[in-house]
Amino acid sequence: YDSLYPAISCHTSFQNLLSTMMKLAVLAALTGSAAAFAPSSNGRAATSLAADKSKALPWLPNPSNLDGYAGANGFDPLGISNYFPADYLVESELKHGRICQLAWLGYVAVDLGARIYPLPSSMEGVTSATAHDPAVAFGSMGNMFIWIALFEMVSWIGISQMLQGSGRAPGDFGFGKGFLKGSEADIQNMKLKEVTHCRAAMLAFAGVVTQSVLYDKGFPYF
Repeated sequence: YDSLYPAISCHTSFQNLLSTMMKLAVLAALTGSAAAFAPSSNGRAATSLAADKSKALPWLPNPSNLDGYAGANGFDPLGISNYFPADYLVESELKHGRICQLAWLGYVAVDLGARIYPLPSSMEGVTSATAHDPAVAFGSMGNMFIWIALFEMVSWIGISQMLQGSGRAPGDFGFGKGFLKGSEADIQNMKLKEVTHCRAAMLAFAGVVTQSVLYDKGFPYF
C-alpha cells in the first residue's frame, strides 16, 4: 500500500490540475462571449442610432417608408409600412378620415332632428343608433351598398394607376385643388391640416357612436 501511495497522490494532483485548467478555460470563454455583446463606445454610431428612432415612439425604429408624407411622425408600431406601399396606406387613411368627417356630421344631424322627406313610416322616431334595423327592413341599406360599391370601383382606377407609378398623389380625386396654393410649405401645411382633421374625425365618430349607445341619449350623448 505504501508503494502505491505516491502514484495515487500524483494521479490525484493531476486530476485537480486538469479540473482547474478546465474551469479557467470555461471562464475565459464566457468572458469573451460577454465582451462580444458589449455596446460599442463609438459616439458617432450612437448618434446615428438615435437619429433613426421614431419621433412619435422614440423606443422604436423610424418607419423610413413614411418619410415625406404630411403628418408622418414616425408612428407605425406594427411596421405596416414595411409590407404595404406607403401611398396605399396614406390613401386609406385619408379615405377613412373623410368618410368619418361626413359620418360624424350625419350622425349628429339626425339626432338633432334632420330628416329627408318623404320619410317612410318605419323610419319615424328613429335615432342614429337605432336606424340600422328599420333601414335594412325598408331596403335602404342594400341601395346604399350598391352606390358605395360603384364609388369604390371608380376610385380604384385612380388608386391602381397610382400604385403603378402614375404620379398621382394619395387621396387626389381632383377636388379642392383651389386650397393647395402658395409655396410648397403652404401646400404641405394644408395637407397636414386635412390629415389632422381626418384623424380627429375617426376618433370623434367612434366616440359619438359609443357614447350614444352606452347612454341611450341624443346629442350631446350624456
